[in-house]
Amino acid sequence: MLIAGLAVVSYIVFTLPEDSRSPALFYTLVPFLLWSALRFGWLGVSTSLIVVTSLSVWGAVYGRGPFSNLVPLTDPLPLQMFLIFASIPFMVLAALSEEREEAAHVVRESEERFRLVANTAPVMIWMAGTGRLCSYVNQPWLEFTGRPLEAELGNGWAEGIHKEDLQHCLETFSWAFDQRQSCALEYRIRRNDGEYRWILDTAVPRFNLNGSFAGYIGSCLDITDRKLAEEALAGVGRRLIEAQEEERTWIARELHDDIAQRIALLKVGLERCDQQAFSSVACVHECLRLACQRTFELGKDVQALSHRLHSSKLEYLGIVAAAKSFCRELSEQRDVQIEFKNSDIPAAIPKEISLCLFRVLQEALQNAVKHSADQNFTVEVHGTKEEISLTVSDSGIGFDWRDAMNRRGLGLVSMRERLRLVNGELSIQSAQGRGTTVLARVPYKHQEQSITVAA
Repeated sequence: MLIAGLAVVSYIVFTLPEDSRSPALFYTLVPFLLWSALRFGWLGVSTSLIVVTSLSVWGAVYGRGPFSNLVPLTDPLPLQMFLIFASIPFMVLAALSEEREEAAHVVRESEERFRLVANTAPVMIWMAGTGRLCSYVNQPWLEFTGRPLEAELGNGWAEGIHKEDLQHCLETFSWAFDQRQSCALEYRIRRNDGEYRWILDTAVPRFNLNGSFAGYIGSCLDITDRKLAEEALAGVGRRLIEAQEEERTWIARELHDDIAQRIALLKVGLERCDQQAFSSVACVHECLRLACQRTFELGKDVQALSHRLHSSKLEYLGIVAAAKSFCRELSEQRDVQIEFKNSDIPAAIPKEISLCLFRVLQEALQNAVKHSADQNFTVEVHGTKEEISLTVSDSGIGFDWRDAMNRRGLGLVSMRERLRLVNGELSIQSAQGRGTTVLARVPYKHQEQSITVAA
């Protein structure tokens, strides 16, 4: 259409008889040349100029059109000047148009690459302009909120923020926009299923090539699991501190109410024996016998107390000897029957594993004796090439272990956390009236020692 229209107009302009030519006809070529330069660039301008040049030269040669007075064509300067001034502006315009089109194409490709990367990124990405209004959110954001793009643009994104976090969130972003500084903020936002999730939103300012402020870009990560873990750790830490204080209180009470009182009675008995030193020998012997018996019982109870805090048998004799001794002592103290079994336990076990299993045994067995309402218990320590397992079982009343994990007591929580430190696992099988079995498993690869004989 361009070439056909230009050819028709050029034919009319450059082939009219001499008496009908008019300079105004030259301007009819301008729209076509502008069209060719802006729409088709160098190719359009070159083709259009070929048409114009051919027809203008043909008209000048045959004495037609505005250059008919040049016949014979001895002075072509006016025609040359016309062609030069007709060509250069439109060629420059075509060059600028192509350069601008190329730049726009590069920008479009860059935007397409950015959108592709943003939509495939495992984080939620947003952008805001200088007016503090959201101008873009990526596909993961839309999938997270379950809302269309139009609903999230502008101030629509704030509709999903928890009402308790909204004011602080808006104030923080406003401050960042005013200061042109990066910021990081944690707040809750509603997911597509209606649940509020904690996200970490990190925003940084954007600047143009000339240094002018262009807005902000931010990325959001779902940190709900981390928040729950932090709260759980904080709760465990608080409960561990409470347990430590309870343990100290128990030790102080045992020392004050039991050990100290019995030492005072022993002192009174020895003073009485001293007062009866000049009486009958039988009275002195009876006093000394009672003092010895009280001293023996006192030492035995102090030893049991020290074993609860730290077992020297565990350190020097190993887990089997320490566990067996603990079962025997607890059986005598509580008047219950504890059957201890062991098999295939390596002689050398890392200290952290031995201590972990011993503490789990203490906690599980004491809980069983205290709460199971049973008199017979079984403790098994078994070893394989891959792991060491500890089982504490009874036939008592049982309990709901899931409910117990959520209570303030630290027994099950402490056992689970201890095992986690050595990559172990804790499993509990219990039901009302069907007894309880506590199984602790710790991975341990036994390495056989090889003996090399040097010749």
